[in-house]
Amino acid sequence: MAPTVSRDTLNPKVLQCEYAVRGEIVTIAQRLQDELKAKPGSLPFDEILYCNIGNPQSLGQRPITFFREVLALCDHPAILDKKEIQGLFSADAIQRARQILDQIPGKATGAYSHSQGIKGLRDTIAAGIEARDGFPANPNDIFLTDGASPAVHMMMQLLISSEKDGLLCPIPQYPLYSASIALHGGSLVPYYLDEATGWGLEISELKKQLEDAKSKGITVRALVVINPGNPTGQVLAEENQRAIVEFCKQEGLVLLADEVYQQNVYVPEKKFHSFKKISRSMGYGEEDICLVSFQSVSKGYYGECGKRGGYMEVTGFSPEVREQIYKVASVNLCSNISGQILASLVMNPPKVGDGSYESYSAEKDGILSSLARRAKTLEQAFNSLEGVTCNKAEGAMYLFPCIRLPQKAIKAAEAAKKAPDAFYCQRLLNATGVVVVPGSGFRQVPGTWHFRCTILPQEDKIPAVVSRLTEFHKSFTNEFRD
Repeated sequence: MAPTVSRDTLNPKVLQCEYAVRGEIVTIAQRLQDELKAKPGSLPFDEILYCNIGNPQSLGQRPITFFREVLALCDHPAILDKKEIQGLFSADAIQRARQILDQIPGKATGAYSHSQGIKGLRDTIAAGIEARDGFPANPNDIFLTDGASPAVHMMMQLLISSEKDGLLCPIPQYPLYSASIALHGGSLVPYYLDEATGWGLEISELKKQLEDAKSKGITVRALVVINPGNPTGQVLAEENQRAIVEFCKQEGLVLLADEVYQQNVYVPEKKFHSFKKISRSMGYGEEDICLVSFQSVSKGYYGECGKRGGYMEVTGFSPEVREQIYKVASVNLCSNISGQILASLVMNPPKVGDGSYESYSAEKDGILSSLARRAKTLEQAFNSLEGVTCNKAEGAMYLFPCIRLPQKAIKAAEAAKKAPDAFYCQRLLNATGVVVVPGSGFRQVPGTWHFRCTILPQEDKIPAVVSRLTEFHKSFTNEFRD
C-alpha cells in the first residue's frame, strides 16, 4: 500500500514556500562543520564563519547583563528572599524583577498569560513607545508575540482570503514575507527598491505596481515597509516616510511597518522614526490609517533571538476587526513569558540615575559602535573587489553587495542548475567556510546578482572574513573571466 503522506499529497502552499536564510547553503555549511569536527584539517579552512542570519549571540555577542539579571530573578523568585542576592545582582535589577512579578498573576512565569500579553508589561511597552515617539500609545493596542515573525503571520492570516488578495512587498525583501504570503495563499506584489539611490523607495514605483496588480484582478490589501532595511541596510528619510503614509491613506492600504532594527542605525546623518510617529505628526489619527508596527527582542543591541520576544502595535482598526485579531491571538493561548518580560525591558531599559545605567550604557554602546565599525570594514572590502558594488550600511545588520558575474560563470551555474549568485555563494563556502545567502533568496531586479552578508561575526573575526572573501573572489573572477 502506498504511503498516505507523500510530497504530492502535501499542501501545495507549503511546497511553494521558501526561506533562504536557512536554505541549501546553510545545510551544506552544517555538513562541512560536522566534517571539520570529525576530521580536523580535512578542509581548506579551520572554521565555518556564519554570515547568513541575524543571530548575534550564536556568534559570541554577550547578552545585556541587566536584562538577564531581571529574567533570572523573575524565573526563580525564591532567590529574591535570600540574603546573598544583594552581592550577586544589582539593586535595580532586584527592584525591577519584584515590580514585574507583582504584575504577573500568581508571580508565575510558567503560567499562561492574557492572550495579548501581561497587562502590566503592555503598560510598560506603551509608555516606552510614547517616550520614543512623543505621541500617546494604548496598552490595549499591543499584542505580545513570540518574536515579530508570528505577528507577521497573524496579519497575513487576517488580510489574505485568496490569491486575489495581494501585499506590496519591497524587493529585495526578507523571505519571511514571501514565505508567509505563499503559506497563506495570497499574492506578493513586488515593488523594487532603487539600488542606484541607496535602495530608495519611490512612490511612483508603488503606484505603478499597484495599478499593475489591479489590472490582473488582484486587490492589494497592505504595504510592507522594512525600516531599517533587511537585506538592504538603508534607513528611510523622514520625507520619504511621510510620502509612504500619504500613499497608504489615499489608497486605503494597511501599512505593515517592520521596525525590528530600530536600534541599529550607524550613520550620524540618519535617525530612526517610527511610522506611527510620522503618521501622528502629519495629523493622522486612528480613523485615518490602519497601521501595524512590529518590534522584536532578537535584533537591536540585545540580540535575544532564542528568547522569542516581540510585539505588534495595532492601530486604526474597527472594534469588529480588533475582535478577530484578538481571536487569532488567543488560538495560540499566549506568547512565552520570558519574551514578554524582555520586550518590556527593551522598551524600558535602565535610565540615568539607576544603579545599572552606566554598565548598561557601556554594554549597549560597545555593541552598537562595534557593529558600525564592522559594517564600514565589510562595506569597504566589498567595494574594493573587482565587479562588486555595495551601498552604505546605514542600519540593520546586513550588507547586500551587487556582483557582476562573467558570462562563463553564469553558463557554469546554468549547467549546475543553480542561480548564478547561489553558484557563487556555494563555491565561496566550499573554498573558504564563509556562509552568505544568495540574493536570489531575497528576490532582486532580474538580471542582477547579489548576496547578503551579516555584520555579526565578532570584530576579531572580520579580518578573516575579508581576507578569505577577497582571495576567493580574485580566483573565481580569474577562473571565469570572459
